Amino acid sequence: MVDPLRCWGCEEPLLLFFLLGSLCGAEAGVGQIRYSVLEELDKGSFVGNISKHLGLKSRELEEHGVRIVSRGKTQFFSLNPGSGSLITAGRIDREELCAQSAQCLVSFNILVENQMKIYGVEVEIIDINDNPPRFRDEELKVKINENAVVGTRLVLPFARDPDVGLNSLQSYQLSSNMHFSLDVKSGTDKQKYPELVLDRLLDREKEAIHDLLLTAVDGGDPILSGTTHIRVMVLDANDNAPLFTRPEYRVSVPEDIPVGTRLLTLTATDPDEGLNGKLTYSFRNEEDKISETFQLDSSLGEISTLQSLDYEEASFYLIEVEAQDGGALLASAKVLVTVQDVNDNAPEVILTSLTTSISEDCLPGTVIALFSVHDSDSGENGEISCSIPRDLPFKLEKSVDNYYHLRTTKALDREETSDYNITITVVDCGTPSLSTETHISIKVADINDNPPAFARTSYSTYILENNSKGVSIFSVTTHDPDSGENARVSYSLIEGTLQGALLSSYVSINPDTGVLYALRSFDYEQFQGLQLWVTASDSGIPPLSSNVSLSLYVLDQNDNAPEILYPTLPIDGSTGVELAPRSAEPGYLVTKVVAVDRDSGQNSWLSYRLLKTSEPGLFAVGVHTGEVRTARAILDRDALKQSLVVAVQDHGQPPLSATVTLTVAVADTIPDILADLESIKTPSDTDNSGLTLYLVVALAAVSCVFLAFVIVLLALRLRRWHKSRLLQASGSRLMGMPASHFVGVDGGVQAFLKTYSHEVSLTADSGKSHIIFPQPNYADTLISAESCEKSEPLLISDQINANKEPEVFQVSFAFH
Repeated sequence: MVDPLRCWGCEEPLLLFFLLGSLCGAEAGVGQIRYSVLEELDKGSFVGNISKHLGLKSRELEEHGVRIVSRGKTQFFSLNPGSGSLITAGRIDREELCAQSAQCLVSFNILVENQMKIYGVEVEIIDINDNPPRFRDEELKVKINENAVVGTRLVLPFARDPDVGLNSLQSYQLSSNMHFSLDVKSGTDKQKYPELVLDRLLDREKEAIHDLLLTAVDGGDPILSGTTHIRVMVLDANDNAPLFTRPEYRVSVPEDIPVGTRLLTLTATDPDEGLNGKLTYSFRNEEDKISETFQLDSSLGEISTLQSLDYEEASFYLIEVEAQDGGALLASAKVLVTVQDVNDNAPEVILTSLTTSISEDCLPGTVIALFSVHDSDSGENGEISCSIPRDLPFKLEKSVDNYYHLRTTKALDREETSDYNITITVVDCGTPSLSTETHISIKVADINDNPPAFARTSYSTYILENNSKGVSIFSVTTHDPDSGENARVSYSLIEGTLQGALLSSYVSINPDTGVLYALRSFDYEQFQGLQLWVTASDSGIPPLSSNVSLSLYVLDQNDNAPEILYPTLPIDGSTGVELAPRSAEPGYLVTKVVAVDRDSGQNSWLSYRLLKTSEPGLFAVGVHTGEVRTARAILDRDALKQSLVVAVQDHGQPPLSATVTLTVAVADTIPDILADLESIKTPSDTDNSGLTLYLVVALAAVSCVFLAFVIVLLALRLRRWHKSRLLQASGSRLMGMPASHFVGVDGGVQAFLKTYSHEVSLTADSGKSHIIFPQPNYADTLISAESCEKSEPLLISDQINANKEPEVFQVSFAFH
């Protein structure tokens, strides 16, 4: 029973202490908040106004993502988003949490996620007097020799009170008796140890057993106490008590020693003999924790380990060992086992907040992740350093309470690196050091910062003319290093005109594939090429584009036959006639076939050949020039009219050709020509006898008109000559007079633009007029000019006086 006269506290100070501890929180430093709360409060009890210390309103806690973060420990507190206060998450037992530590602090952190700020919070758990002092045993037997002298001390069991301060064990009380008194001593560990002191000599024969009641009292309000019954048994005399060699033993061992390792051996001596001198060792404070961890050999006094030690769980052990002889005399000694820390815990990395995707245009210094590091070891073994690879555009920046920010150091480029695998390495300073690696994957989000790029600065391609409509011409491709919509490219043509028409009417482009198609059939003879501009645009916002030029060349096909320019084909049924004198030597140039081909290149290279002739071997055609020349001298037996068929062929594949029919009149005098003209027929109408008659009549009429014109002209000239003082020499030449170039058949005279001309001269000699063929052009022949002098004159008229000066007329004939 507790002495009712003693008062260990009152209600008013306790209530005031509770209010001050619960409602008042003070910052312990920048970013550090501190509260205090009594233990054993109900779940949801108020601890402190956290919203006030964060500078936020209660309704803003959820909006700012305020939450409690800790390193995997039990959460003793939680946030009430409605009131903005910090409340208990359950009942808190200070004794279970902090044992008998003088101060019990629970540390955790509060994260304001949208601001990425960390606040350290410490809550002191205030002890209440909820545990009475307790003895290990409800009854203890103590033996004492009856010859024990006054002042003999018997060690009594001490009580334990998990509370601290005034609430812990304060004193012991012994029930009243005649022989014993109580003495309390304080040890180095501040524990109070009761001892029973013999005040009066014992007499076993009078009283063999003394029953005492030992009460342990704390200083709480209300006062709590615990009792144990002590039965003192008086033995026969054993006048020597055991004695340890040292009152206190100390040993220091690393935490990683094997189970069963012997720590030390305690030695006690007793000078008695026999049973009174035989010692037995035992744990005096045989707590569960001590008995589960250590083993004591009762005969040898050796202390060894029963299980592995853990510095992080307990850094030292205080063991009370007693030695008792056979006569029930006791001696006690203290054993202090210090556990040395071994670097057996690798550092931990706890990710608090992480951004897995970041835009490539983010500013340097952008926070990517927030994480904390922790090492359960102590001293150098618990000192840690944190690092990331140096070749990354990121850096670590330390925050409060071993928290780190991962920030960018420069602008990112997704096209250069689209994602990063960041390895965070945490190393402690132990020997050997331990490390932990944590991998963070960050993807760089794309922005549209790259226009489509063509493979070349310009393109050129070719297409054969006469192509089919809709045929594929060419394909352009681009590369856009962006991704998604920013890399989806569409193609278009820049509009222009060609020969008055829009380019879009000639060529189209597939906007998705970049394939160009012909919308019409191209004609090389109309145009030889197109100049196009292709635009490639991506689908980003804003879109980016680039242009490239495309030269489209039209290739020629052999789709045009040669076109004969001379001699022109008849359009009214008439036939042109070429003139060749019978005196022509081999190689004489009779005429020239002139042809062109609208194609180009090899398709326009022309060659000429003689397909058909009425007199084989008489004429030859230049393969490349088209010149028709005599291949041999003209014989008297050769007919006046010679018909030639000349073919003109190009070198295309397949080759195309055209033909022309030439009629060559062979004669030295006009009467011969006129006499035989009636036999000339159009090659296409040789059986039409009526047409031949008309041709003869027309030629005769034209000849008469021509002769009358010549006679009148001569008469005028003679009249002027009579008026002159003297006649000029008979070798003088008359003034030149041009005549019709071509004589047409079928009812009229037609003039043509170009011919191969034959010059004739009219002379008055011996009363006769002659037509003399001058020397032909033998530049392309091998015959001499002397043979030309043998030309026989053609008789014109014998009416001209032989004494008159001859007049020379230059007349050109061409017949078709």
